[in-house]
Amino acid sequence: MNVVIAIDSFKGSLTSLEAGESAARGIKKVYPNAATIIRPLADGGEGTAYALANSCGGRLTNVTVTGPLGKPVVCQYGIVDETHTAIIEMAGAAGITLVSPQERNPLNTTTYGVGEVILDAIKNGCRRFLIGIGGSATNDGGIGMLQALGFGILDKNGRQVEFGAKGLQQIETITTDHVAPELSECTFRIACDVTNPLCGDLGCSAVFGPQKGADPTMIMQMDKWLAYYAALSKAVFPNANAKYPGTGAAGGMGFAFLTFLHASLESGIKIILEETRLSDFVKDADIVITGEGRLDGQTVMGKAPIGVAKIAKEYGKPVIAFSGCVTKDAVACNAKGIDAFFPVLRGVVSLDEAMCTANAMANMEDTVEQVFRLIRTFA
Repeated sequence: MNVVIAIDSFKGSLTSLEAGESAARGIKKVYPNAATIIRPLADGGEGTAYALANSCGGRLTNVTVTGPLGKPVVCQYGIVDETHTAIIEMAGAAGITLVSPQERNPLNTTTYGVGEVILDAIKNGCRRFLIGIGGSATNDGGIGMLQALGFGILDKNGRQVEFGAKGLQQIETITTDHVAPELSECTFRIACDVTNPLCGDLGCSAVFGPQKGADPTMIMQMDKWLAYYAALSKAVFPNANAKYPGTGAAGGMGFAFLTFLHASLESGIKIILEETRLSDFVKDADIVITGEGRLDGQTVMGKAPIGVAKIAKEYGKPVIAFSGCVTKDAVACNAKGIDAFFPVLRGVVSLDEAMCTANAMANMEDTVEQVFRLIRTFA
């Protein structure tokens, strides 16, 4: 038996690899000679650098950069030397988890560290970039990142504007004279699973600002400042389009990447599945295993297990999903290629007990074992 295992992380409990290894142990209890191929999985968010680096024969490295509040933070990212590829999670340098609830204020938080990570990757020989931009603490339109990369985001005195969204109101001129020359050799694929424009009622300030600490007054101000920033950008980059789907992602980082770095904004799971070449492994599988921490009605909206199932069905393969928990509306997954799904919880426990890594690994292993015993019965 040949089983391909591609399970997304159970956030706060199991990494993608831990979930996969646990499932493989359960299978081996029933089919000792089974070939189990584990392909770590992510959707562009947390765990993407680890999963992609692991699947693509890469490595992880650390760099100290400017955090969202201007203090140093250590950001981990992946490098695949063979393809000169860097795999970066924006949240590692400018994530909301790096800012305490009391300090959350998008007027002050900056994306400068993201630019520093990119520069470090360039020094390490990278020219292809895969960047997940979920989980940001910022709403600065990406100007911090652009400043780190050498773009002039200048005030009336010709100086770089302040960090944070408050710097947007100070912009008078945008220049490209001192941009890192290596950027012209670089390509950027951005994992972006939101379609919000930069400004307006559905823009980043209105939709995502509150969770980053913005009050109604801040939201109105930032939206106005971002609109002016977009207009100034268009004078330098005529193709700038603040209404393009995804430009409002990560507080306007989508706009900065699309406009200044000519990036493509793509589905996170699409990027991961293509880069890890999952289809190459699925085509020879007898069964495909997938899953995530919580399987629900939102899973069908482009999340990782559905991406796996779609590839599996292209080759006519059965798909089984395992999850920390499932909801009633998870039945929508059956119509999207997941033939059957199972929660791995095996008793009434507290949330802390369920999330405990050792418990979650044991639950995964035991549940997968019983499902494959059933499969063997009817084989």
